[in-house]
Amino acid sequence: MTPPASDWTPIAEEAVRAARVLHPDPNSLPRPDRRRVLTVANQKGGVGKTTSTVNLAAALAVHGLKTLVIDLDPQGNASTALNVDHRSGTPSIYDVLLGDLPLGEAMAVSEQSPNLFCVPATIDLAGAEIELVEIPSRESRLKEALNGDVVDQLGMDYVFIDCPPSLGLLTVNAMVAAREVLIPIQCEYYALEGLGQLLSNIELVQRHLNPALTVSTILLTMYDGRTKLADQVTAEVREHFGDVVLKTVIPRNVKVSEAPSYGQTVLAYDPGSRGAMSYVDAARELAERGTGNGTRRGML
Repeated sequence: MTPPASDWTPIAEEAVRAARVLHPDPNSLPRPDRRRVLTVANQKGGVGKTTSTVNLAAALAVHGLKTLVIDLDPQGNASTALNVDHRSGTPSIYDVLLGDLPLGEAMAVSEQSPNLFCVPATIDLAGAEIELVEIPSRESRLKEALNGDVVDQLGMDYVFIDCPPSLGLLTVNAMVAAREVLIPIQCEYYALEGLGQLLSNIELVQRHLNPALTVSTILLTMYDGRTKLADQVTAEVREHFGDVVLKTVIPRNVKVSEAPSYGQTVLAYDPGSRGAMSYVDAARELAERGTGNGTRRGML
């Protein structure tokens, strides 16, 4: 309910936005015809990759869509943001990749939504790339784990795979397991630096390991409307990549940065903030871009 105009204040406006985020219509976002598996990748660090992963997942989950986050980064930042235990020895994606545990036994429910699940990463994952080298079909370990019955039984609508900031064997596993790649790009200088190498690797995976893989989505992050540079980068990315780029842009927002330190997504930490609203809008756009086969035509 909107307060009378005479009572309207910035705090009242934020409260209304927060209520809209926390209590959305659970049927307002379309359910994909088939499960969408998205690898969130960029070998450049500090671009908002993990932040985008957990907040897009949380936004979809609060709208009633069952969403799984697989933390494939040894730093475990996605696990932290979802407040899922990832101390050494905790059942994790490391055990799944090495074949010691089925995916379902490493999966935990985030307290932020009954529709939001996470397979955490522990520090043990740091040595996984070396251990995987001698394992048969080492590039397909995650794909095999996702093909198990548990993901079907839970009726997952979305799976997000948060990759480390590198192009090693863990990221290759993520690309082999997915049908879509989502690339966050920050609206800052050197935004496109190294992106050519990432696209080349995606093309190699597509050619040799996963013909179904496509770059379906690019999300612009860390937009600062006070600078001309942000507008220039935004325009350059849109000109280069076209309608693969989401219309929604994620602004620089202190609440987005603070939330993980409290073990929360920004939707839980400050649902009325500009950051939370932007991620809800991006999730809506992502969901609405899904077509009959559960994915949008991509770049590659």
